[in-house]
Amino acid sequence: MGKGRRGQMVFSSFMFLFVFLPVVMLAYWLVPDKFKNYVLLVGSLVFYSWGGPRYVLLIVGEALVSWLCALAIERGQTQQARRLALVVECVVLLGLLAYFKYTGFFLSNLHALVGWPADVVAPVLPIGISFYTFQLISYVADVYRGKVHAQPAYWKLLLYCSLFHQCIAGPIVRYETVSREIDERHPRAVDVYEGVRRFCVGLAKKVLLANACASVADSLVPAGTGSLAAQPFFGWWLGMIFYTLQIYLDFSAYSDMAIGLGRMVGFHYLENFDHPYLAKSVQDFWRRWHISLSSFFRDYVYIPLGGSRCSRPVYIRNMAVVWLLTGFWHGASWNYLLWGAYYLVLLLLERFFLADRLPRPVSRILALLAVVLGWVLFRFENFGEMGMAFAGMFGLGATGITSLAVHTAFLQNVFLLVVSAIACTGLGSSLRHRLAVGARKDERMLKAYTLEEMLVPVVLLVVSTIALAGASYNPFIYFQF
Repeated sequence: MGKGRRGQMVFSSFMFLFVFLPVVMLAYWLVPDKFKNYVLLVGSLVFYSWGGPRYVLLIVGEALVSWLCALAIERGQTQQARRLALVVECVVLLGLLAYFKYTGFFLSNLHALVGWPADVVAPVLPIGISFYTFQLISYVADVYRGKVHAQPAYWKLLLYCSLFHQCIAGPIVRYETVSREIDERHPRAVDVYEGVRRFCVGLAKKVLLANACASVADSLVPAGTGSLAAQPFFGWWLGMIFYTLQIYLDFSAYSDMAIGLGRMVGFHYLENFDHPYLAKSVQDFWRRWHISLSSFFRDYVYIPLGGSRCSRPVYIRNMAVVWLLTGFWHGASWNYLLWGAYYLVLLLLERFFLADRLPRPVSRILALLAVVLGWVLFRFENFGEMGMAFAGMFGLGATGITSLAVHTAFLQNVFLLVVSAIACTGLGSSLRHRLAVGARKDERMLKAYTLEEMLVPVVLLVVSTIALAGASYNPFIYFQF
């Protein structure tokens, strides 16, 4: 996710930061209000087409199908006609998602079972298809349920699903969240500032922390190589801890940047992460992690199936459907299905056997430990490597406790480890809030707060740009023991 597809424009690239974004924002603020949405639409389609111009036709087509289905639902004279339009929407969009994302998976498994087809050729996966497919389905479903009115202008629906802020890596923005702001929004100077600041925080989180953590994780637990068997116990845990930090910092950084970009032009996207590694249970973790995805499956799969107000067997079935879909959504590979099944088991154990029976500190530690072990399933597609990882982390490997290379890696990256761990908490936001409160009462605090507000976005942008210029530059390498 972090590196992006070859040719794809990502937020953490010079092309985006110093060419695309300034041009779009300048045009946006220069044109009259009635043309601002057109600027965003053209800019979004250019951004999306950067990674594959032919796939613009796909997002344009899916938006057209969704627009027609929503209008058919709203104007339908009978419940049967309205339901048919919803079925058409789901069949077409989920069918296209299945074709592009899962054809290779099914054909490769079929080949392994029966030897056919002889050559497995998977279609190229269009960028962002999972995100905009879910957004459009949620829009049509909400029209069906009467939560929102169908959008009469096709191009505005296309703008909604293709906004470059979130069409590539989320969050999954509900139409009801931005429906009013598509037609009318009045960003103030404070919105622009908060948007810029949030974007710079996300950029720094991605470039300075997530990329550096990824480099350490790849050196200690490199998936797809033959060097894993030589990794000692401490090396496995250190590598997976860095991977645990990386994957949160990476995902949340893109959400931060998307939220910031939207805020700059008056869109208020909902939060997508809420410090999930501070969760007091596995269930609490999923209330905090990728909130837009969790809420999508809750509202459009889990609750329609019956939710929790049903018999125990039906409840377990509902949970199984949701978590197998959650795993499969993340990737077309058996390890993602296993990852979903893993969380299914943990959540069922919590509900039926462990519910509020553990002391809060113990529950927090066990939840975090379960999450770290879950990332092993997420990282390794090869089951042999996955088995080596679990064996090594449970002390069943034959290579000892630690090694000089692991010890050196720890000492070189201990400062990165500490800073990244702090970045997973709400400490920064809390300190900023306390400084803002103090600024209302004390003149010295006001000066400090003003200086902080001025310097933070600039410093983060400059340091991030330097890190991008150095590619693999790690500023924390100078803070080591």
